Amino acid sequence: MSSTEAPTTPTDARPMRADAIRNRQKILVAAREAFAQGGESTALEEIARRAGVGIGTLYRHFPTRHELVQELYREEVDELCRRAGDFDGDDAWDALNGWLEQFIPFVATKQVLAQELVSAPDHGRPLMVDCRASLEAAGEPLLSRAQEAGVVRSDVTIDQVVQIVAGIAKAPAADAEQLVALVHIALDGLRFNAPR
Repeated sequence: MSSTEAPTTPTDARPMRADAIRNRQKILVAAREAFAQGGESTALEEIARRAGVGIGTLYRHFPTRHELVQELYREEVDELCRRAGDFDGDDAWDALNGWLEQFIPFVATKQVLAQELVSAPDHGRPLMVDCRASLEAAGEPLLSRAQEAGVVRSDVTIDQVVQIVAGIAKAPAADAEQLVALVHIALDGLRFNAPR
């Protein structure tokens, strides 16, 4: 759902009231923070408390834990995809690097959410496949521009680049600064430096 559309309630097609939209957003922000800190063991009551809403309000917006996790996962991916456009005016190499650095905080949250999705009855596979496709579609223009500028090898795909960066971002016991340094080292291996 785009940020300009008013969400609808699950039971009808009427747009939500402004206060309901605010509560929904507060729940999502609180859930993002709570999952990042407490992992998959985070209770819905804790999320409601952090959001400053009652548990009934949380359940009106997200009748099941799985629905909350799905929406949060989708929002995280949508935000990362939107950020790809932030680098349009940058140097081709800097643009690709800048966007890929955004994966580090994203993967930290995504890991917890992905565990939740995989443990759900439908395994969350359709959502995860769609989100992966969205990420690759967002990053492809940045990679193509860097390849056309002659600064990135022509034989790599956005899927490979995303796998490299996501794998590094999952490294245990590394702080964000270390992860950024590791990503930069890995990305230097993508630089075009000889015919292939």
